[in-house]
Amino acid sequence: MSILLYVGLMLLCGLLFGRLVKFVGLPNVTGYLIAGLILGPYVLGILSFEAVENIGIVSEMALAFIALSIGAEFSKDYFKEVGLTPVVIAFFGATLTIVFVASGLIILGLEPSLAIMLGTIASATAPAATVMVIKQYRANGPVTKTLLSVVAIDDAIALIAFGFALTYVNSMAADGKGLLLSLLAPFIELFLSAIIGLVLALILLIPLHFFKKESNRMCAIVGILFITSSLADYLGASSLLACMFLGAVLININRESASIFKIADTFTPPIFMLFFVLSGAELDIFIIPSIGVIGVIYIIMRSIGKVFGSWFGAVLTKSEPMVKKYLGWTLLPQAGVAIGLSLVVDKALPQYSAQVRAVVLCSVLIFELIGPIASKIALTKAGEIK
Repeated sequence: MSILLYVGLMLLCGLLFGRLVKFVGLPNVTGYLIAGLILGPYVLGILSFEAVENIGIVSEMALAFIALSIGAEFSKDYFKEVGLTPVVIAFFGATLTIVFVASGLIILGLEPSLAIMLGTIASATAPAATVMVIKQYRANGPVTKTLLSVVAIDDAIALIAFGFALTYVNSMAADGKGLLLSLLAPFIELFLSAIIGLVLALILLIPLHFFKKESNRMCAIVGILFITSSLADYLGASSLLACMFLGAVLININRESASIFKIADTFTPPIFMLFFVLSGAELDIFIIPSIGVIGVIYIIMRSIGKVFGSWFGAVLTKSEPMVKKYLGWTLLPQAGVAIGLSLVVDKALPQYSAQVRAVVLCSVLIFELIGPIASKIALTKAGEIK
């Protein structure tokens, strides 16, 4: 079938299931995921593996826009107001998740090297589903504001921790230069992502200065955003972090930044819907029986780590009571970054690839389905969804 036919079918089914789940009080994103799951190769097979692969560029586009919108939360005014609160919360949310997951798996009898790798992967959070819930319900308040900043920092910490864990597991102590380079690699990736985001943001100012019509500005924004994402991939940086830095730089150096991000938002609804339907199509529900005790412990300890770690960080920073109580529940979704890190394990540590892949894919399936629901409940109880 034609790719356009698949795209049209995905949009209509996403629309239908997004409406159906409203009757049971679930967020739209859950409906999109269910639509994809049903259409996908593991259930009805209407979307074949080949079709899912061919439409894969939609995922890159959607993640670029999501990262841009998260970066836009990093304004100077915001950090003047909250200080280092998001950094502290993200640090403890990520590191305590690593400690909880790794410790639980080691107690279970898993090899420490494998347990540490899974712990660092567990620290990653998927911003996409949570951002969609926030957009759908127009959530606003201290939990929402803190959440958007924490998610961005959280993924940066996850990438750095994973880099260190990979270095440790590879045991490169025999080669001092190799070890030093490996230890520096995650910081180099972070620095390179920041440079790419900064440079492309400055370049974007040129067309924004000369073009004032919204349609022209949209073309400029989309063009620079996609170049940022692809350039980061090409240079070995993180496309997600590069696009976040693009948004962060723009919000702080351009007086018209609010209208710029509003223009970008008008372009995204069908892309986001396609992204989540596609994400649902990639979920294999039949992999659940293979998860075993290791997977169950991973899921339980990750949930505890995220909730307790965020609470602990919020207590240390004397955050508002609602942030302490509900923020951790909004950080459960896990997807793209975790899958990406598991693919790195496939190549770098093939002896662990089968176990890591099974556990990560099962957790992604479960957290992507329950994560948006948990986020909606938490934001509602916090009084930020009316």
